[in-house]
Amino acid sequence: MRHGSIPGASGRVRPLTLLGDPVLHTACEEVTDFGPALGRLIEDMFATMYAAQGVGLAANQIGVSKRVFVYDCPDDEDVRHLGHVVNPRLVEADGVTVRGPEGCLSLPGLEAGTPRFDHAVVEGVDLRGEPVKVHGSGWFARCLQHECDHLEGGVYTDRVTGWRRRRVLRAAAKASWNV
Repeated sequence: MRHGSIPGASGRVRPLTLLGDPVLHTACEEVTDFGPALGRLIEDMFATMYAAQGVGLAANQIGVSKRVFVYDCPDDEDVRHLGHVVNPRLVEADGVTVRGPEGCLSLPGLEAGTPRFDHAVVEGVDLRGEPVKVHGSGWFARCLQHECDHLEGGVYTDRVTGWRRRRVLRAAAKASWNV
């Protein structure tokens, strides 16, 4: 029997912010108000992430310049990790660097081989202001690093170099969503 509600069940799906929008390229502001509006934002972020079939979503991807991200992502052992982090800080990113396919809901339909560490630790707080520490390995570590990059004003294409970068940026320029 399930206890508690399903994340995003009471949220509304918001439009995604796409590559090129200034909010994606500017560091987000710290959350200082832990009232009901933050809970609604997190619910909306889960609803939007699920509707777009993503595994993570940062607040600036729906146009809100606040330091919040949500995730529902497996690791390499197919263990599901579900949650949110407010005011996250990437405190560890180490181990082997793995170049793997990475996509983003703000660049729909595109991906590129992106180097990421296979271990990451994020510290922050939950929607009530209680401390949280999230450890990730493999695919989940990639997700944590990706979402933290968003909150600093970065997208995965900033980490891609050479022909991979040229190819994905050319594809983004030609994409139907890029107007």
